[in-house]
Amino acid sequence: MLFEPKYHPAVARDIAGFPQNIKDRIRKAIEDRLIPDPVRFGEPLRRSLSGLRKLRVGDYRVIYRIQGRAVVILKIGHRKEVYNKFART
Repeated sequence: MLFEPKYHPAVARDIAGFPQNIKDRIRKAIEDRLIPDPVRFGEPLRRSLSGLRKLRVGDYRVIYRIQGRAVVILKIGHRKEVYNKFART
């Protein structure tokens, strides 16, 4: 059974400056891996981000939370800065 994707409003700002090929890769990863099985393909986060999960897409990360049958995508960014930026917002 597929999960329903829900996007936090800030996600649009997160990906606004990404090149089109990166946007396409992230969209495809969300559709092909995250929506069908978010538990299998995502990894749980620890410490201050406990309760959230991440999906690796090359050097980019999709931070999300599973709520019932929905996957709430909270942040998308480069692995170098996504966790620090998420902790500040």
